[in-house]
Amino acid sequence: MTTQQLHEQILQKKSFLCVGLDPDLTKIPQHLLETEDPIFEFNKAIIDATHNLTVGYKPNTAFFEAYGIKGWMSLQKTINYINENYPDIFTIADAKRGDIGNTSSMYAKAFFEDLNFDSVTVAPYMGKDSVEPFLAFENKHTIMLALTSNEGAFDFQTLNTNGKELYKQVLETSKTWKNSENLMYVVGATKAEYFTEIRKIVPDSFLLVPGIGAQGGSLSEVCKYGMNDMVGLLVNSARAIIYASKGTDFAEKAREEALKVQQEMAEIIGLKLQV
Repeated sequence: MTTQQLHEQILQKKSFLCVGLDPDLTKIPQHLLETEDPIFEFNKAIIDATHNLTVGYKPNTAFFEAYGIKGWMSLQKTINYINENYPDIFTIADAKRGDIGNTSSMYAKAFFEDLNFDSVTVAPYMGKDSVEPFLAFENKHTIMLALTSNEGAFDFQTLNTNGKELYKQVLETSKTWKNSENLMYVVGATKAEYFTEIRKIVPDSFLLVPGIGAQGGSLSEVCKYGMNDMVGLLVNSARAIIYASKGTDFAEKAREEALKVQQEMAEIIGLKLQV
């Protein structure tokens, strides 16, 4: 999926919502545990209930890898289900990979070719040769960690080195890499005040924004400082949507929560188009 196609989906659905698929067998409804593949059945129900309200799904691979080969098979069934039934949806493998070049090439092959995700999250700590193998794939997107929403983000990301915060140096350097037009960036919603500075460096890039909902980030603040002419945001919500209910009505309640976010987004997009 190209960024232009993603933008068209945002305008069509009046939504830039990305639903995080973080299935935890200790949290999903009990009746699903009786099925052959509880994780897939949970994901499938959430997807069917919310697909017309969201432009993206972001399976966090840790929630699948934790269950070994069965979990990996559930991930494959989930991405296949999305691609076959809702091909207009942008898919993100939240894997946070990043290693030396030949290893990164194998990670990229796994997520882009074998599983056929549209994008994958990567960690930039090892630099250029750990990220460029992901960028080599045509019409695939590499979503690089820039400024995250967790408490420990301040341990390194905002450190001032040579008069500039580290996350700014990471953003600026990444723009010099081969095929950098395929880059998107992760910026946490709980860091809304930083979006103005980030947009000065990457004005046209899409930003994947976790941290609204359960983590307390403000959608209106994120949009105020982070939205560009192409909207340029994919705002992720996971727990607040997928765990809205533990009963048999879990998918219905998930839709209700997704609808609340989508309606707020539709209003924001409407105001943006009037400007």
